[in-house]
Amino acid sequence: MVAIVDYGVGNVFSLEGSLKELGATVVYTKDPKQIKQADRVILPGVGAFGDASEKLFKSGLVDLLKEEVIKGKPFMGICLGMQLMFEEGYEYGRYPGLGLIEGSVQGIENYVSKKMKIPHMGWNHLHLEKESPLFKYVKEDCMVYFVHSYHGVDCEKSRIATTDYGGVLTAAVQKENVFGCQFHPEKSGETGLNILKAFLEV
Repeated sequence: MVAIVDYGVGNVFSLEGSLKELGATVVYTKDPKQIKQADRVILPGVGAFGDASEKLFKSGLVDLLKEEVIKGKPFMGICLGMQLMFEEGYEYGRYPGLGLIEGSVQGIENYVSKKMKIPHMGWNHLHLEKESPLFKYVKEDCMVYFVHSYHGVDCEKSRIATTDYGGVLTAAVQKENVFGCQFHPEKSGETGLNILKAFLEV
């Protein structure tokens, strides 16, 4: 069973659909018991880091999520969910993250050409920097779908993929059983399904 964490942020309809298409049993939940019972956990998210951080910490689930990670349970953050795995975020202020991945989340405007539109939205190539079980079924330069104005920085130890948008942006991270995708695998066609399939096999 895959538990998608419900903390009041995120549209998970497409994600649920993609996981079910792959044969997974999925529950969208804030119930600690269901999260503990799940084989894998996914943290979704859309919107601003500060608002999402506040809701996540108020949910009472932070300690539980960290405990499940320590136990070795496969854990994935998607888009803002990935950003929340970092130590802190700087979107209209400074806010705490879960601290599962070293580094911080900062605006992409300082990392891309001034000619590029923000947000970075649409299909872009994925450059695989390190081997990861997440990439079991995909190849270098595959295309995935992004929608973001912020990305993870100072995370070279955990960064497993980047994308080029007039500058190098963090696209995916991994630290042991913790995985993160800045892009939306559930909106990335066959490539995205293959990434989710690989996560279900971790």
